[in-house]
This record gives sequence, C-alpha cells and structure tokens, in this order.
Amino acid sequence: MANSVLRARTGSVATITFNRPEARNALTFETKVSLLDALRDAAGDERIRALIITGAGSAFSAGQDLREHADLLERDSAPLDSVAEQYNPMVMTITSMPKPVIAAVNGAAAGAGAAIALACDFRVAARRASLLLAFARMALAPAIGVSWNLQRLVGSARATELLMLAEPIEADRALGLGLLTSVVADDELPAAAAALAQRLAAGPTLAYAAIKESLLFSAAHGLHESLAREAELERVLGGTQDHAAAVRAFLAKETPVFEGR
Repeated sequence: MANSVLRARTGSVATITFNRPEARNALTFETKVSLLDALRDAAGDERIRALIITGAGSAFSAGQDLREHADLLERDSAPLDSVAEQYNPMVMTITSMPKPVIAAVNGAAAGAGAAIALACDFRVAARRASLLLAFARMALAPAIGVSWNLQRLVGSARATELLMLAEPIEADRALGLGLLTSVVADDELPAAAAALAQRLAAGPTLAYAAIKESLLFSAAHGLHESLAREAELERVLGGTQDHAAAVRAFLAKETPVFEGR
C-alpha cells in the first residue's frame, strides 16, 4: 500500500502516522522501510524539536503483518531478518534521536507495535488503548528492544510475567505498571499528545538530547564512567545559548526562551 506511513510537520513538531487502518496498522516490509526512513529524516531535521508517533484509525499498530510473514515462511525466505535490518535500527534511531519522541497510543499496540511505543520517551495513551507483548504467542523470544526496555520500566519479575503470559494490558493497568506516561479520554488524545510535544519543542532541546544520551549510557556503564560522561555533557551544555538564557531568565525572574542552541 502506498503511503503506509504519513509524515506531517506543524512548526517544530513532527508527526509520523502508521496509515494502514484497514489492517490495524500492521507492519509490512514497505511500512517498515518507510517508517525507518521517516524516523531518520526526523532525527536529522533541525527544524523538528519534538516527534509524535501514532496510528490511523482505531489501532496504534498490531505489529508485524502476519499475512506477509506467512507468505515469506511459505517461500522459505528469512522474514525475521527484518529484526536486525529494520526493527533494531528503528529502536536505535528513536532512543538516540536528539529530541523527545512521544508515542500517542490511540488503540491496540501489539508485538512490534508495542516495542516501538516502549522505545519512545513518552507514551500518552487513549483509554481504549492496550499493550500486548505477543512474542510468546508466536513462539518467539522478545525482540526489538523489549527485553531491554521492559524490565527497566517494570522490573525483571513483572517483565517475565508480561512476556510469558502475553496477555493484553489495558491502559489503566499499563499506567499503574509504569508502561505509560498518562491516559486520557479517547477523543482527547490528539490534543494531549500535541500539547506535550509543543511543551517539549519549546524547551531546552539540547538538554533533552543530553538527558536521553545520559540515561542510555548509564544503563550500560558503571558509576565511574557515568560520572565522567555526565561531566562531559555538562561542559558542552554549559557553553550553549540555552544555558545562558536560562541563567539570565532565572536572575531576572523571567521565563526563558529556548532556541535549541
């Protein structure tokens, strides 16, 4: 399907939308290629200071398109190569993107769809939304960053439960587990996600990028290395226009204006 991933930009906020509503936004090869391209373009576009990822229709994304997957298995192809070639680069692009990424979870997010949402910095969900870590249902191991992200959000024991039992997690429970940032009424989701994105886009985006980098680095390093990395980032940020503006505004008891420089 052409245009299975839509792109839009309003000022400094960009939106990427899965656009296969008739298939609950299941991810075909073409969709994955288009999504990865869109993510990389958003990461490198200096005009964009915050990104929203959402789905058209009633679902965020049902995950891998199993009809296409079954066809590839029938032809003795290697459909799971897409984990290394497309899905993993998506997660790395989202997590390393020097700007905040918001998943506006408008409905069911299953399998790879849930993995993409979990990789984002914020997850704002409609009350009708749900998460399903469906890998065990397909006799597969967790992939696409789920084994890394999930236990950092909910802990090892809860991650084991959610992955092995592979049951849908309704929005309110997901919020209580720490999987979601907030839950809003279904019809309020677009406005809530846009308001958060606009707030972040107006903020100190260089600092946000450093926060993402610091958390990613410290998750895989000890205290000594993490302290050193923090000091390096502080030296860089201390020389930015945004830091100077924040100091001036604080002394003048004014609200700072950040330009991402």
